[in-house]
Amino acid sequence: RIRGSFHPALMTDVVIRQAETPADFENVRTLCWEYRDYLLSHSDEVRNAVSVRYSKANYTAIMAGLEQEHARPKGIIFLAEMDGEPVGCGMTHPLSDTEAEIKRVYVRPSARGCGVASSVSHALMVQARQDGYETVFLDTSRLFTGAQSMYEKLGFRKRGPYSGQTPEIDQFLVFYEFKL
Repeated sequence: RIRGSFHPALMTDVVIRQAETPADFENVRTLCWEYRDYLLSHSDEVRNAVSVRYSKANYTAIMAGLEQEHARPKGIIFLAEMDGEPVGCGMTHPLSDTEAEIKRVYVRPSARGCGVASSVSHALMVQARQDGYETVFLDTSRLFTGAQSMYEKLGFRKRGPYSGQTPEIDQFLVFYEFKL
């Protein structure tokens, strides 16, 4: 369990913890589907990229294998809670013995601005270091300037594509890496 930020206006703590139970994984899946819906509602550019990368059938398969894709000991899924309610998530999985990727950092609109995404991302970075990784990677939409700013404040540096995406997807993304 990691205590995240405290938001005085809301008088609440953010708790970041490992998802472990079937209920936890169901909450994470719900958040991930909300994330996909958010992406689909964002703009035509993002909607088109999501339709290619995360078609409903593809995303359903990803969600079905969530626990395996991000399984311990080399991956992890974190669930963020405020007042015991799930408000966000994030996860890592290995790309190699020394490299991990951060995926699906998402925070519900009701909890945005409270430091949840930053707390989840930081917890993922700390865990990746503890798991023996040397570098973590992630990508975000080039339109998500708030996310880019947050990642840069955490110390991530922009770079080119790091995985085998397609050029039609890569043009919509900004890629980052952090040396642990």
